[in-house]
Amino acid sequence: MKINETFVLDILKAEYPKDYQKIYDKSPMIQYLDKKMKAVHGNSKTRRSLARIYAIYSILYFYQDDYYGKKDEYRKFQGYDYMRLFNYYRSLYGGSKLQNHALNSRVNGEFHNKIKDAVNDLIIINNGKYLIHIDYIYVEGYDISRVSCKIIERYIDLLIAKDHALISILEELRELKNYSDKKKKISALLTEDAEARIFEIISYAILKNHYKNVTVFFGYTRETIDEVALELFKTGRTNANDGGIDFVMRPVGRFFQVTEVNNYDKYLLDIDKVMHFPISFVIKTKQNKKNVLAELERYIEQRSSGMAVLEERYRKAIEEIITINELQMWTEELDDEDIDGIIRDIDIYYKLEMNMEAEDEE
Repeated sequence: MKINETFVLDILKAEYPKDYQKIYDKSPMIQYLDKKMKAVHGNSKTRRSLARIYAIYSILYFYQDDYYGKKDEYRKFQGYDYMRLFNYYRSLYGGSKLQNHALNSRVNGEFHNKIKDAVNDLIIINNGKYLIHIDYIYVEGYDISRVSCKIIERYIDLLIAKDHALISILEELRELKNYSDKKKKISALLTEDAEARIFEIISYAILKNHYKNVTVFFGYTRETIDEVALELFKTGRTNANDGGIDFVMRPVGRFFQVTEVNNYDKYLLDIDKVMHFPISFVIKTKQNKKNVLAELERYIEQRSSGMAVLEERYRKAIEEIITINELQMWTEELDDEDIDGIIRDIDIYYKLEMNMEAEDEE
């Protein structure tokens, strides 16, 4: 059986030089963890799975002190209290916003889905108490709780290093004196293989500073009509359940959704979520916006099976297509103050996303 992640292989080799492959092959828990750690090199919407991984880790963390190598004692154990586990994993990196769903059966459901030959649940739920099934802790006579924790800790270390990479880039941007160089560096961050969260945050920062230079005339009566600048707001954290909307514009009420070009079915799902209200799609692609629109319209035609009412419904709900090309062009058009605004906004919202302490917005 192939070990997916190099760091998992390295840790197993260090712990079990002669038996590492056998341990992996016979350990459903390590196999499951290995399958859940793709985010270390994820370049799109690869989920970090922190809730599920931390649910396992929090139990193993306390287990190591209390029951490591004590098989008979552990068989009589009733489980760790829910609040003790919940408070612990919310104190871990990236865990402050996590909910309790992982402990309450989500891990077990996905565990059986990914590990087809697993008979027992990974986590035993006992009236508000939780413990790992003993069958998954002992493999070939070894207690693998410590090596499992090492694997999880290494995964988190790699995520932290990855998260802080953009912080380093932002520091470099601030130090640059030439604004043409700043623009080039910002544009270089907009790539088709950029991580989804980073692309969404950078897109928002660019669009916010682009649209604030656009004014409209707005008022409830003729006498109160005034010239106001457009404002763009983020609806929440990336990958959140935002109802199909990532950004909202005032005062004109436009909706924006950040997405990728390779899944047009999701576009229609996003449109359905907002009851076919027009959406501007911000797409992580270098393709020409006209080509993307043509592809999307062909997909709508195919999905609608020639039904005019469906075709019209979805076509009218596409307000605008914005690609990397437009984002880079608008960045180039911005003045020095707006470029500093982009850098500041990326810093604020990225640190918010990562649960880091952001600098005060002036």
